[in-house]
Amino acid sequence: MNKKFWMSCLTVVMMVSLLAACGGKDNQTADNTPAAGGEGEKKEEKVTFTYFNAAAGKDKNTNETTIGKIFEDQTGVNFKMEHLVGDENTKVGTFIASNDYPDVIVPGNSIDKLVGAGAFIPLNDLIDKYGPNIKRVYEPYYNLMKAEDGNIYFLPLSAVVGEYTSAPNIEQGAFWIQRRVLKEAGYPKIKTFDEYLGLIRDYVKKHPEEGLTGYLALTTQDKFFALTNAPMHLAGYPNDGGIIIDMETHVANDYADDDITKRYLQELNKLNTEGLFDKSSFVDNYDQYLAKLTSGKVLGFFDYRWQVGQSMNNLRETANASGNDDLEYMALPIVYDENIKNQYLDPPSFVNNRGVGISVSAKDPERIVKYFNNLLTDENQVLSNWGIKDETYSVDENGRFYRTEEQITQTNTEAFRESFGFKYFEYNWPRYGNGSTLPDGNSVGAGRQPEVAKMSYSEPDKKLLEAYDIDSFSQLFAAPDDRPWYPAWSIPIDQGSPAQIFTQKKSDLQRKYFPKLVLANPAEFDRIWNEYVGEFSKLDVKGYEDLITEEVAKKIANAQGQ
Repeated sequence: MNKKFWMSCLTVVMMVSLLAACGGKDNQTADNTPAAGGEGEKKEEKVTFTYFNAAAGKDKNTNETTIGKIFEDQTGVNFKMEHLVGDENTKVGTFIASNDYPDVIVPGNSIDKLVGAGAFIPLNDLIDKYGPNIKRVYEPYYNLMKAEDGNIYFLPLSAVVGEYTSAPNIEQGAFWIQRRVLKEAGYPKIKTFDEYLGLIRDYVKKHPEEGLTGYLALTTQDKFFALTNAPMHLAGYPNDGGIIIDMETHVANDYADDDITKRYLQELNKLNTEGLFDKSSFVDNYDQYLAKLTSGKVLGFFDYRWQVGQSMNNLRETANASGNDDLEYMALPIVYDENIKNQYLDPPSFVNNRGVGISVSAKDPERIVKYFNNLLTDENQVLSNWGIKDETYSVDENGRFYRTEEQITQTNTEAFRESFGFKYFEYNWPRYGNGSTLPDGNSVGAGRQPEVAKMSYSEPDKKLLEAYDIDSFSQLFAAPDDRPWYPAWSIPIDQGSPAQIFTQKKSDLQRKYFPKLVLANPAEFDRIWNEYVGEFSKLDVKGYEDLITEEVAKKIANAQGQ
């Protein structure tokens, strides 16, 4: 009797387990929130791993955020996140010297250094065993991800899944100008750098008692590119990273000694002479730079939206509270001359020299790969980008995701983004890249959903769009031309190679001479420029350009399946 009883119980338990495992896609609950346990895996003992992100940010445990706590419930895994303080190369150098690394590392420019030092474990076998979702997302890009030895050492952050969708608003680089400058000038349609600077000069002249800064630049540590990249955009090229690729010949040219660079620095020199350039640009740290943008005193600057997002969000909060958008910025596709077609918007791309890797010090790589795999379900990508249904986003009768005004205000607030986890999980983890779409046609990124973009616009936004006769801010910019190699800055450069030595020496030279050129007496500018060009010509620029040209050809061949 007892034997029959226990057999009956066992049958019931097995049936319940089977029904639970089969119920719903990816173990999804009725309200579209992923349930604990991920993809039907048994729950394991909770564990905390260390995670280092080579970008500035607030240190936090992932389970102290709403999103991170859900992921911990699913996988039993928490990460203690540490962000960069100081110089990235110095910090990474300390890791390498001690051969003691955090479990997970998201490097910036130092990624080649870490790979060269053997800091990352190969992921190929772990993906095959524990990462079906990782393979689904990344396998189309394997030919671009593998090192020369055939191993995959990190997972890039740019793998597009589904149909590509462009951004309605500016996410990348632009010349930014305060909206009050445009308002006072009657919303002029400007295109050239001279026109842009003319607006700034006129506004400062009309408001001499307000202590305004005409133009600010970011030059700190690993963000010096915010200064050096501007000339290529002004010349009508996208961000290929200190290099210009000819559209016809695909030959690479380092423009560091070209007239387009001289022209930009000479204009900044003029601004400085007129008292319109902030001299502290060459000594301010990143936080000081962001604080100045938030202060409302800076009229114009060049930078990338993702690098100034904190300031932009703070200004938007202030504008929403006051109903006055004067201190917010508008992105403009400024170029040198009228006949130049701007190329600020990124074409579809795959960046294969940035990503997240598991270090040789990791205590349990299998658990980490399982966590990464769990991130890469459609449901968890929705959670990472949209949040929780009926809390941070809504769904209409046609299945389209949208956000109400209240949800948009809430999800754009920095404090909420931190506590909920958007600030941590939208990027810097294995993810569906920018421009990805879900099988139902919704955008993975909330900011690229047309319904959200339209609802996000404040009344002042709408007036600005109307003044420029556009429906979204990106419509002011030219569509990107097809560039199969894009971006060239994602071409891996081996540590200690002639190309890497060249880029380091070039950077050192620019850090030495560019402040001198901008802050010099105008009568001394040409002499200092010629001195700089003389020093630059001693570097192996041709060797570097030849390497990039060769690698661009390979990327084009890979993109075309050759």
